[in-house]
Amino acid sequence: MSKLLYILIGAIGIRLPPVRRKLLTAPLFNKMCKSMPKMSQTEREALEAGDTWWDAELFTGKPDWQKLQDLPPARLSDEEQAFIDGPTEALCAMLDDWDITHNRRDLPSEVWGFIKQNKFCGIIIPKHYGGLEFGEYAHSQIVMKISSRSASAAVTVMVPNSLGPAKLLLAYGSEQQKDHYLPRLAAGSEIPAFALTGPQAGSDAGAMLDTGVLCYAEFEGKEQLGIRLNWEKRYITLGPVATVLGLAFKLFDPEHLLGEQEELGITVALIPTDTAGISIGKRHFPLNSAFQNGPNWGVDVFIPIDWIIGGADQVGQGWKMLMQCLSTGRAISLPALSVGAAKFVCRNSGAYARVRTQFNLPIGAFEGIEEVLARMAGTTYLMDAARQVTCAALDDGYKPSVISAIIKYQLTEGMRRVINDGMDIQGGSGICLGPSNYIGRLYQTIPVGITVEGANILTRTMMIFGQGAVRCHPYIQSEMAALALEDKEQALKDFDAILWKHIGFFLGNMGRGLWFGVSNAHFSNTPGDKHTRRYYQQLARLSTSFTLTADFALLTLGGDLKRKERISGRFADVLSHLYLCSCVLKHFENQGSQETDILLLNWACQYSLHRAQQSLLAVFWLLPMRIPAIALRTVLFPLGKPYAPPQDKLVGELAKLLLNDSPTRDRLTAGVYINDNPEDATGRIEVAFKAVLMAAPVEAKIHAAQKQGNLDKGVLASTIDSALAKNIISSAEAELLHTAEQARSEAIRVDDFDPGEL
Repeated sequence: MSKLLYILIGAIGIRLPPVRRKLLTAPLFNKMCKSMPKMSQTEREALEAGDTWWDAELFTGKPDWQKLQDLPPARLSDEEQAFIDGPTEALCAMLDDWDITHNRRDLPSEVWGFIKQNKFCGIIIPKHYGGLEFGEYAHSQIVMKISSRSASAAVTVMVPNSLGPAKLLLAYGSEQQKDHYLPRLAAGSEIPAFALTGPQAGSDAGAMLDTGVLCYAEFEGKEQLGIRLNWEKRYITLGPVATVLGLAFKLFDPEHLLGEQEELGITVALIPTDTAGISIGKRHFPLNSAFQNGPNWGVDVFIPIDWIIGGADQVGQGWKMLMQCLSTGRAISLPALSVGAAKFVCRNSGAYARVRTQFNLPIGAFEGIEEVLARMAGTTYLMDAARQVTCAALDDGYKPSVISAIIKYQLTEGMRRVINDGMDIQGGSGICLGPSNYIGRLYQTIPVGITVEGANILTRTMMIFGQGAVRCHPYIQSEMAALALEDKEQALKDFDAILWKHIGFFLGNMGRGLWFGVSNAHFSNTPGDKHTRRYYQQLARLSTSFTLTADFALLTLGGDLKRKERISGRFADVLSHLYLCSCVLKHFENQGSQETDILLLNWACQYSLHRAQQSLLAVFWLLPMRIPAIALRTVLFPLGKPYAPPQDKLVGELAKLLLNDSPTRDRLTAGVYINDNPEDATGRIEVAFKAVLMAAPVEAKIHAAQKQGNLDKGVLASTIDSALAKNIISSAEAELLHTAEQARSEAIRVDDFDPGEL
């Protein structure tokens, strides 16, 4: 009876806010105030950059599928399509990557001229400033196509349209700055570079030693308020050829010329590179890539204060400006380059696996190669789904900073896997560099994409979940805001109201997680048809499991979770793969739920769900309070591991997609540059692929005759004339085989050099 009374009193107390605050909330509030780690201004601005979209739904444990389904598919306007079919196609035809990377170490002057003339540097600039004013999907498609021809050219085009002066000017520039710079940037008469990274400040931009001091000095014949700058930057893309430099520095006001504050924070200014005191033009050599990249320095460089982007009103706002622009820019350029590379390798290495023979069989017929081809095809489909769906969200007005980090990390890592697989298939022909080798330079440049715009290790272990847990969780950011209030009485009231909603949220996910674990989410109300509904249900289950486990980690670790990077990295993997799987389902439906794409759908979804599951299970081994952690795992996975890697039965059929000419192969590799020029490395592959497929029925006749003993066994090329003489094949069929064998020989050719050439 007394226990029942205590329970009743407790229940009444919870329903009475003053009692609840004093007895239950206040002790927790006080503990969290003491344990919450201090947040730097740069951390705060990074957390607040951009907004949320589907990532926030995945953090609810109960995603609103309608929000995903209501997103319009990414589409090109007629003008954008014409630009891709016209100038972009023409630019790709002009590019010879071996000549660019080996002989010139730069783009040819005619290519630079074509890029400027056709406003490739003004893709994002509005038309009334002379730019193209294309959408983000068009921007992505352009970069993707160029990257399938030359990574150096793709980087040259993408940097002015990504995190650089144009994007910063559009968002924060004064009207005078926009009117002056944007027409010049669009026309290519100004080449921009953005200087952020220095010897002491890489991922930790707050550690930069580059300084600006407010002062008066004579400039262009008159005394002006301005900034005396000193800096050292490195790794600056387009830096050696830039005419205008976007410079990030820490600004100080020791004479209080603007106010009482001395340390004004990170600030960004636009500076012509011919300004006195600037040293520019030296080059780095990033892994045999030819895009312009190098260091620059400034010694006692004086600039007027109105060279700050946005003028004096934007003093100290530089880091916020950069993070806001990066929240979209990071979702476009490197993901587009990565997908372009993956599609390129899928198409060409898949064709090579059909053309290249060993033991009288195409190497693609061997199960070991089939497994690699299947992985390449499935990974490329998954990557392109994420790219297209994210671009659609950007064009719909979202600026999802966490999703930008996810696809930058996941798609550059996917590129690494696909290129490595392609290199394994190419074998010796991939190792020997030369004009016939279409994969070698791409292989060399993999670390560039992995490293820039947020190194992948830090993106995974610190940004995706670290930022996602605050921005995307329904309650965490509000709780942190309440804890930070100066008025502690009001802070306790606010915290109390949010906390108990959070507790209800946690308990709701606990009940749903238990039900999903027992039922395997079979009765979950989700969209989808016979091919997709189970994947939607499994996503719902894993979303609940992820959210519940994340709440448990936040509860048990509190502020220490920020420093538990192995836990944070695994949570990042779960969130990433839930997002990727969501994109695959959306992409499949956007493309009309093609029957022939079901193999790709199944591989991509099974891969993502399994990776999410394995990462989540790994979290449980790292959490403190072992008994509750094991109990939570038992609630969520009472019947063991429900998800397995992609089924083996998919492998052979997926490999055939790359080994045969079909609409599915064309759809998978759509958007890359394709040519049939027999003098071109990839053109030779395309020609040989079609010739070998056309001759395949005749080749089958010869193999059948050999099996029956009617024709001596041997390499195909040596048996054609004998087969013709014995009337096994006709003269027309013999000609088909001779043409195919000649094309095959050209396609597998490997370069060699005189010692003097090297």
